[in-house]
Amino acid sequence: MAKTPKRLKAAYEGINRDTFYALDEAVKAIKSRATAKFDETIELSMNLGIDPRHADQMVRGVVELPNGTGKTVRVAVFAKGEKAAEAQAAGADVVGAEDLMEIVQGGTIDFDRCIATPDMMGLVGRLGKVLGPRGLMPNPKLGTVTMNVAEAVRAAKGGQVQFRAEKAGIVHAGVGKASFSEDALVENIKAFVDAINRAKPTGAKGTYVKKVSLSSTMGPGVKLDLASLA
Repeated sequence: MAKTPKRLKAAYEGINRDTFYALDEAVKAIKSRATAKFDETIELSMNLGIDPRHADQMVRGVVELPNGTGKTVRVAVFAKGEKAAEAQAAGADVVGAEDLMEIVQGGTIDFDRCIATPDMMGLVGRLGKVLGPRGLMPNPKLGTVTMNVAEAVRAAKGGQVQFRAEKAGIVHAGVGKASFSEDALVENIKAFVDAINRAKPTGAKGTYVKKVSLSSTMGPGVKLDLASLA
C-alpha cells in the first residue's frame, strides 16, 4: 500500500473527510493548505446524476468566471484577412489558415484554446482526429466557431472555462488559484455551479447534483454542503 506523503498527511490534519463543509469554510481550509512551491489551482469536482452516453443527458458548455482562472491561456485562431487581423489585435497567440493547419498536422499544438471563423471549418475539420481528443475542436455551441473572433479571444483569455461531463457523470474545472482571495474563489465557484445547474439536460432524472468536492493541485480535498452553494 502506497504511503501518504508527509506534506499531504499534515495538510489533512484538522480536516474531517466525513464532514460536509459550507462553501466559505471549505475555501478557507483548502486555500490555507495549498502550500506547494507554486501557485496551486483550486479545483472543483461535481458528481452529477446523469449518463453522458445518452445524448439527452450530456452536460457541456462554457462559463466566464467573474475573477478569471489565474491561468495564462494560449489561443489559436483559424481565420483569414480582416478576421485574422482582429484576432491578432485581440491578443491571439497563433493566427493562420492553411499554414496553421500544416503546423498542427506536423504535431505542434502550442495552444490551449482553438477558435475558428465558420468559413474555416472545412479546413479545421481535417484536424478532427488531432484536435478532438484534446478537447480543442472549435464548436459553435461553445462560442469557438464565430465571426466575432475578437470577443472569443478576449473571453478565452479573460477567465472563460469550458466544461464537459465525463463518462461517469463527473464535471471538474479549475476555478482559480490559491493566491486568490477567499471571496474571489467563492464567487468563481458559485458562478461555475450556477452554470452547471443551468446546463441541466432534459433527460436528467432524480437528483441532478449528487456530490461536490473542492481541492487544490497538491493538497487535500473536502466535500461541500450543497445547500451552501445556492
